[in-house]
Amino acid sequence: MTYTELVAEIQAYTENYEQLFVDNIPVFVTQTETRVYNTVQLPPLRKNVTGTVSTNKKYLSCPIDYLSTFSLAVVDATGRYEYLLNKDVNFMRAAYPNPSDTGLPQYYSLFGPTVAGTTITDELSFIVAPTPDAQYDVELHYYYYPESITVAADGRTWLGDNYSPVLLYGSLVEAYTFMKGEQDMMAYYDKKYQDALMQLNRLGTGLERGDAYRDGQAKIKVNP
Repeated sequence: MTYTELVAEIQAYTENYEQLFVDNIPVFVTQTETRVYNTVQLPPLRKNVTGTVSTNKKYLSCPIDYLSTFSLAVVDATGRYEYLLNKDVNFMRAAYPNPSDTGLPQYYSLFGPTVAGTTITDELSFIVAPTPDAQYDVELHYYYYPESITVAADGRTWLGDNYSPVLLYGSLVEAYTFMKGEQDMMAYYDKKYQDALMQLNRLGTGLERGDAYRDGQAKIKVNP
């Protein structure tokens, strides 16, 4: 389902073509996307970037679209990936109180917003320990919000192409909230949304996390 098709469906279901309503349809859709992306782990939510940590520098800037970490690895001199363990900043300070304690980083933590001059930015940063004793390449797998279907150049996203019911019914819940619609219709669309979300969750956190070779094929128990 493209964004144009989604907008047409929302208007058809609600029978609402008023300009104020139409102007708010992108809000209904983006609110739904945010709810979905915070409920189900899907392939388009994962991103990979590479960077470097510098000698005697224990801070590493997060990507501007960073939300949370899947993994952070340092590549040592032999090309081997050393995955860092996530620890609290308190642990880092207690375990490595002296910044001159250097070596191959073993731990990382979210440190807080970065500071540009005297301005605190919206970007977060990592702290690693021990302090790097050399420059190392790093690889970060992280969670982020993909581009919204409302602004995609071709009006398409993974979610719209692969499981549009959750977008449609979630947007209808938001639309009826905006319209202060009848409670029975609100409950009906919310039930349809929850059903769609459950099916999507089965895909994103179930089927895509295994295979038939290791887990066996899905089957329904048959009564004797």
